[in-house]
Amino acid sequence: MTSPTSPTWDPRQYLRHADHRTRPFHDLLARIPDPPAPAPRIADLGCGAGNVTVLLAGRWPRARITGYDNSPQMLGRAAAHAGPLLDFAEADAATWTPGEPYDLIVSNALLQWVPDHIARFPDWLDAITPGGTFALQVPGNFDQPTHVLMRELAGSPRWRDRLGGTLRHADAVLTPAAYLDALTGPGLAADVWETTYLHLLPGEDPVLDWVKGTGLRPVLTALADDPDARDAFLTEYRDLLRTAYPAGPHGTVLPFRRIFAVAHKEK
Repeated sequence: MTSPTSPTWDPRQYLRHADHRTRPFHDLLARIPDPPAPAPRIADLGCGAGNVTVLLAGRWPRARITGYDNSPQMLGRAAAHAGPLLDFAEADAATWTPGEPYDLIVSNALLQWVPDHIARFPDWLDAITPGGTFALQVPGNFDQPTHVLMRELAGSPRWRDRLGGTLRHADAVLTPAAYLDALTGPGLAADVWETTYLHLLPGEDPVLDWVKGTGLRPVLTALADDPDARDAFLTEYRDLLRTAYPAGPHGTVLPFRRIFAVAHKEK
């Protein structure tokens, strides 16, 4: 059985909707204060294809930045962005413990793949320098049709033997209040908020195309050795999505809720 935390990634598919996917990171980045050091040390935990890591380098050109990810496919794509102050390394957020102090640790659209990720926060916060920041963004849409229909289909009689236990559940992320509680304490102040984006997607079956790059990866990985089964699942799921997200005159609207948190450590 494929673990829901270890899908095989396709950077090209993921980046097909890069503009929409990057917007939450821009919104997160706008709320992160400047690190205390003139040449800060920054970790991008779950850097993916590196396309948002370069935004960190753009804001803090003197920073030494490392993007961490556990996907060889994503790291291979990210390598094209490497430079004198920007590198990439393999690491799994479920076990990664900082080996040095960081002025900023940022995690964008990663922690939903890490069970009990809140238990990792103390190690990461301990590594933040005085005046530094830990910032995260996670999708908060696990109760939406994209995920609910996928889970129901995977659990149906036809698919449960192949896909049972493959997908994440509705509690893959915490409530905003839970993140606020976890990131607030002596010498630590947190800013937590949520936003629902209305992505207007062009083309035929764009919601399916979107989910192929993210939430559907565990299914595609589990069925990778059986193309006929993969295509049959995609057809059934596509038909469900067409009903849940009907095309309109200007495209298909995909509502997408995101949760943000910025925890700042006092100097």
